[in-house]
Amino acid sequence: MQPTRSRPLQSIAIASGKGGVGKTNVAVNLSVALARAGRRVMLFDADLGLANADLMLGLRPTKTLHDLVAGRADSLEEILLEGPEGMLLVPSASGIGSMANLTPAEHMGLIRAFSSYSKPLDVLIVDVAAGVQDSVTSFCKGVQHVFVVVCDEPASLTDAYALIKVLHQEHGLRRFRIVCNMLRDPESGRRLMQKLTSVCAHYLPDVVLEAAAFVPQDDKLRAAVQKRQAVVSLYPGSPSGRVFTDLAKQVGRWTAPDADTGGIGFFVERMLQTA
Repeated sequence: MQPTRSRPLQSIAIASGKGGVGKTNVAVNLSVALARAGRRVMLFDADLGLANADLMLGLRPTKTLHDLVAGRADSLEEILLEGPEGMLLVPSASGIGSMANLTPAEHMGLIRAFSSYSKPLDVLIVDVAAGVQDSVTSFCKGVQHVFVVVCDEPASLTDAYALIKVLHQEHGLRRFRIVCNMLRDPESGRRLMQKLTSVCAHYLPDVVLEAAAFVPQDDKLRAAVQKRQAVVSLYPGSPSGRVFTDLAKQVGRWTAPDADTGGIGFFVERMLQTA
């Protein structure tokens, strides 16, 4: 399947209130599932302190986003890695505190690097850090869609609500798509979604939550992580593999953005301008 060349770029942030809920696994598998469906996908590992998307895909970067910021790489192409199904990864690394700490020259360097990337893309997925720091809110404000990953733990639910509250009250975001991850059974996912919806309806009545996916606990997913591969590549017929495939189909049905929004440089510039 060949995607239409005129298709505008979709941009998605994958966020979570706390670490340890499988956020990067969701980002990696959604990216690969979209690529399997014929979409041209770039995954931007924007977890600037604890980047690990490359590890989960079994890739070995020689240069990272840190090198681009520091001037040790001249272009985005110099640090890009090709992953499963032809998806592309922008690898990050420890050493960059947040986008808010970059100098004006570093801001412009990043914008130029991304803006100069001229190859066609359909989807930009941004795997942001866990929590509510400035870099997270900047990335979430710069994209079109925000996924919030939660699991069936009180701390995950509380921190997911805190993230949604900050993004809504301080930055004006209203719509969030929820991925309930590592579920014992579908009913636990429905209960988790109901709890989050209930508290948001009470305290944040203008917020709209949509259940995007219920990802089960899955031995095949655990095995894929150990083998440093995406479950949708290694075990596409597994319970979790089917969920990620269905999630990619859901993304494919979204209304396309305006064609004049520009390419990847437009979104990176918008993210950095909000930092």
